[in-house]
Amino acid sequence: MDWIKYLLIISMGAVTFMLVKEWAAFDDRRKAAQVTQEETTLSAPLAQAQEATIGDDGVPVITSEPEDQPATAQQLITVSTDNLIVKIDTQGGDIVYAALPKHLAKLENPQPFVLLNQTESHTYVAQSGLVGANGTDGKGQRPVFATEKSTYALAEGEDTLVVDLTLAQGDVTLTKRFTFKRDDYLVDLTYLVDNRSSETWKANFYAQIKRDSQPVPTDVGFGMNPYLGAAITTADEKYKKVDFEDMAEATVKDSVQGGWVALVQHYFISAWIANPAHQNTYTLRRSKTSDLYFMGYTAPAVEVAPGSQGSLGASFYVGPKDVYTLEEISPYLDLTVDYGWLWWIAKPLFQFLTFIYGFIGNWGWSIIALTIVIKAIFFPLSAASYRSMAKMRKLGPLMQDLKERYGDDRQKMSAELMKMYKKEKVNPMGGCLPILVQMPVFIALYWVLMESVELRHTPFLGWIEDLSVRDPLFILPVLMGATMFVQFKLNPTPPDPTQAKVMQMMPIFMTFMFMWFPAGLVLYWVANNTISIIQQYVITRQIEADGKA
Repeated sequence: MDWIKYLLIISMGAVTFMLVKEWAAFDDRRKAAQVTQEETTLSAPLAQAQEATIGDDGVPVITSEPEDQPATAQQLITVSTDNLIVKIDTQGGDIVYAALPKHLAKLENPQPFVLLNQTESHTYVAQSGLVGANGTDGKGQRPVFATEKSTYALAEGEDTLVVDLTLAQGDVTLTKRFTFKRDDYLVDLTYLVDNRSSETWKANFYAQIKRDSQPVPTDVGFGMNPYLGAAITTADEKYKKVDFEDMAEATVKDSVQGGWVALVQHYFISAWIANPAHQNTYTLRRSKTSDLYFMGYTAPAVEVAPGSQGSLGASFYVGPKDVYTLEEISPYLDLTVDYGWLWWIAKPLFQFLTFIYGFIGNWGWSIIALTIVIKAIFFPLSAASYRSMAKMRKLGPLMQDLKERYGDDRQKMSAELMKMYKKEKVNPMGGCLPILVQMPVFIALYWVLMESVELRHTPFLGWIEDLSVRDPLFILPVLMGATMFVQFKLNPTPPDPTQAKVMQMMPIFMTFMFMWFPAGLVLYWVANNTISIIQQYVITRQIEADGKA
């Protein structure tokens, strides 16, 4: 069929063009992100004075301005636990730096991965404060808190570390308390209000993530861009993505009972988790004057009567996208591990993969084991597909004979082909439909492997030290191409010579493309192809031996 031939040729050309275009764009993003990451890893956070103005929704829009206060008016507090290294600016009490000691910046780099930071060229911080009648933020000011020490560390044998920042507000004392826990990426933030005045104290708590739109380094392969942007949960959408372009076009507002707001990137997130008992107002927007984006919420006003104490606050998560941890923190926060529209298949697959890992203890072999189990489950469908292809393969000489006899008469050729299919009881689509049924499962598994932080910096065999980046020796991509070539040899040869040549080029084309994909993904395809070859070979030999085709 000429239309199939031309369609394949056009498709190959279009895909090649898009890959070259994507590679150029990917390389530019990679280089820009690499510069940013190096600055993030090596630079200390900037201690800049900041100015705040109140937006229409009551949330301060905080933008960096030239320092106009004495340098002694603020300082950075360093907090160290087994999971986090955090720096808190006494001006505003913002988290301006967060590093993850258990996750390296690079496998060959012993420095912790830096998620939050504020440098001359990059801004990514977590801010919080009080607005309203007795708020501390607004009118161009951020409060400067006092603290007993500039360095705090979680001691051996202790499970909790409390860091208090204090501020006198007349006869009212405010304590901004950060509570860190061992083996935890969740930080509890509480404002303790001691109202010794004769007036009722009243304010709203707000929290926001401030970030520019700079990309992050990624090695997932060109043409594959993990999501970078904001996400919230709403009454209508349990997981709603709002990227930087969306915020640049229009401010996003919503009112949610409880809820959370997160900044999502490949493998890691930061998120403010609101009090589930409150009706909170969420706002996501872009600065009118700079490349800064604000993703946060305002809680309802809290009143503290004269001579009494009160509290208000939230929790802040900064760490890896661990599904089980995020599930426990807040409803639907685990959806930030984004498996796409096939999440309902992907999530059980990840749970089963984790279950297998519990026995094997190696993620690479666990991927292979999971692929074997899935192929076994779908064996009846695969067998039907391979039987159909084996029968089509045996009909190859007859099809070639028909082509020689009726090649110039396409209508007669098609009619004779249909007669042959009917006589031999062969369905030419029989080899495709069973494969299509299985595709959603394998696509879902593909996204599971791409999104799983568990594969980051995880070794497999000797030369593969990290399943989340490309194979350094390109052995797996070559194996993938070789197994794909064998598969094509086992399939019926297309009657059209041009179509056959195009199909023979596909393994080379796919090998080149998969050279830049994470080793874990390529390992999955190698295992899948290898098992398919074994199944197809056995079934084909059975049919040929029985002479049923």
